[in-house]
Amino acid sequence: MGPARRSGRRTAPLDLPETRWAAIALALFLLALPLHLAGAPGWLWGPLYAAVYVTGGWGPALEGLRALREKTLDVDLLMVVAALGAASIGQPMDGALLIVIFASSGALEAIATARTADSVRGLLDLAPARATRLRPPGDGGERVEEEIPAEELRTGDLILVRPGERLGADGTVVDGVGEVDQASITGEPLPVAKEPGDEVFAGTLNGSGALTVRVSRDPADSVIARIVAMVEEASRTKAPTQLFIERIEQRYSVGMVAATLLIFTVPMAFGADFSSALLRAMTFMIVASPCAVVLATMPPLLSAMANAGRHGVLVKSAVVMERLGRVDTVALDKTGTLTEGTPRVTDVLPLPADEGGGGDGGDGLDTDGLLALAAAAEYPSEHPIGRAVTGAARERGARPHTARDFASVPGSGVTARVAVKDSGERGGHPDRADHDVLVAVGSPRLLADLPVPVAAPARRLVADLEERGRTAVVVLRDGLPVGVLGLADRLRPDAADAVAGLAALTGSRPLLITGDNPGAAGPVAAEVGLDPERDVRAGLLPADKVAAVRELEAAGRRVMVVGDGVNDAPALAAAHTGVAMGRAGSDLAIETADAVVVRDELGAVPTAVALSRRARRLVVQNLVIAGLFIVALVTWDLVGHLPLPLAVAGHEGSTVLVALNGLRLLRESAWRNARPGPAPAPRRPAAEREPAPRG
Repeated sequence: MGPARRSGRRTAPLDLPETRWAAIALALFLLALPLHLAGAPGWLWGPLYAAVYVTGGWGPALEGLRALREKTLDVDLLMVVAALGAASIGQPMDGALLIVIFASSGALEAIATARTADSVRGLLDLAPARATRLRPPGDGGERVEEEIPAEELRTGDLILVRPGERLGADGTVVDGVGEVDQASITGEPLPVAKEPGDEVFAGTLNGSGALTVRVSRDPADSVIARIVAMVEEASRTKAPTQLFIERIEQRYSVGMVAATLLIFTVPMAFGADFSSALLRAMTFMIVASPCAVVLATMPPLLSAMANAGRHGVLVKSAVVMERLGRVDTVALDKTGTLTEGTPRVTDVLPLPADEGGGGDGGDGLDTDGLLALAAAAEYPSEHPIGRAVTGAARERGARPHTARDFASVPGSGVTARVAVKDSGERGGHPDRADHDVLVAVGSPRLLADLPVPVAAPARRLVADLEERGRTAVVVLRDGLPVGVLGLADRLRPDAADAVAGLAALTGSRPLLITGDNPGAAGPVAAEVGLDPERDVRAGLLPADKVAAVRELEAAGRRVMVVGDGVNDAPALAAAHTGVAMGRAGSDLAIETADAVVVRDELGAVPTAVALSRRARRLVVQNLVIAGLFIVALVTWDLVGHLPLPLAVAGHEGSTVLVALNGLRLLRESAWRNARPGPAPAPRRPAAEREPAPRG
């Protein structure tokens, strides 16, 4: 992906050539009109009208001739021909009026398109132009700071972000603690505390504390740059409705030219004068031109895409924007989609001393002691369970111990020698100094080789946790169980509302497709308002998910799959529409999907679907408006006498009206109003996914 363009500032109307030429043409017309109406000599107002034709008509004429070379008939060329025809029969003012209104209409369209692009590209202005890169320490042992252009940053660089500065690239905090305002990317209203290991995004604002960040993506591949590049690429595509209209437009335009010739030649054959026949023919050409029809489709779709992009949903093409609104069945992945995708400690269950928790004869551990012991052994681990245990200890303020001789046993867990201080609080002896204990943290398999009386209390805790859908992690000290930890993958806060919204939009409850077992999937389904018996397909391999999608589509359903992992990519590709959860989603899923939820808010999915449906309704409205204007004006011209200025005003007015109607979806209120409103189905508490075993 190449570097995305920086907008620098919002596009001013006069920055656009279409607007400048239209303004010049209008000014010349306003100079010529009073002279003409006041009866001034033709040599005064004639050159001014001629200048109007040149300044306002050269652009459309050039585009029309280019299209003609490609054997297509462009409405721009027809408008210029009609204006020249009016001038040739002594109606220079009417022709100039047509040129001015047509040029003004094109200028309005250009401004609207530029505003659409600005609304998305403006995100790039959030990223700073320069960044402070840290180089390796010099001879004096101090780190070297250098200020460089942000676009020169590369993956692996270390950058320093001081309080009040914006981040120059996506990365991971390696040192320092601060609060970062990342509303521009994630939509979170309050600053988020960041510490070593946390992800940060380019363009977000560091509010307090200096942060040292290791760059994880080149600036051209940052989240902001990807938003801009994907929306700009999508804006260059055309929806099926637009392609259909363009195919019809060519045939319609040829038929319209033929009808114009007939309207001119037939009256002439019956003795009509040349000027009146040509005037009626030119009027017909103007009012029958399908300008408003051509603009009926893309403004609503592009506006919806830009609005969705501002709210973190990247729709990759106008085709996808149109397809989203046609979805009638939704299939949701569980882990990382309905759930957050990262396990968290939910239960800390120390064993009493009389049930094995004392180990060497001391008292049993309390909850903080058990968590601190497990966190010390897990600290070097990169496994999600290890990160969950150390994170829980940090959140609870449990003081970790010092560990050494760390080892990971695939499929079982970790072991380490941990230095503990004996005290009554820690279940040891006050008269003893610090000493090492061998700590093992891992799956219930660690209990397999222990005598039944020793392992039985821990096994009871494990069974209870697993019955509630938790993942059980056993903690052993010097070979004896001292407690059990329960972990679960937490449900997204907006999961139930999102499921209810999708059900309301499509008229059917979403389907949960997951590789997890039914015991883990059922409680999640129940909590978000789905039926664990009818709405869940569990234990599916990637090929099984594809088969499930194809089975639904073979039954005539238009399926949208929402997922985040590598195993979801085949189903995303097979579906009518694929949506990837972007923040934690795999690169394969993001590239395969038709749309990406960058802010990782599941609730944005039903809103995007509803926005697509509003865009499709506006397309229909625009086609009706355009059709009514054309029919009314053509009928007036054929059965009566339609004045050329009124024909011009009616034709161009309908074009402007259609364009402005489509741009309504750019407004912030369009996104808010698109949010589905029904309350979620009743929930009942349930645990989340079982994290994968170590390996």
